[in-house]
Amino acid sequence: MIDRGYWANSSKLMMKSPNQECGKPLHDDRRLFEMLILEGKSCGLSWEIVLKKRDHMRKVFDNFDPEMLVKYNDEKIEELMQDAGIIRHRAKIEAVISNTKAYFEVKKLQCL
Repeated sequence: MIDRGYWANSSKLMMKSPNQECGKPLHDDRRLFEMLILEGKSCGLSWEIVLKKRDHMRKVFDNFDPEMLVKYNDEKIEELMQDAGIIRHRAKIEAVISNTKAYFEVKKLQCL
């Protein structure tokens, strides 16, 4: 089991994150979608790395707007691969697009 005191106190950023984000109900689809994208980016990395890059990722990933992300193509992927301000792992960038498509499939099912 993770000692919360250790990981939550490792930096100012990590100290702030649990108090502001963890354990609070979230009902905003857009914000939930952003967290899905960020969690995917964190695989194999520390959450602190993701938090440090989050603001820039919001900018270059069109504020995690699913309507925009679903339109991303190979050209956009190549552009993102050149941006040192994000987590530049091709499979993780491609996962953003495939997760966006899955998001719309779920939204369709909700309307049935």
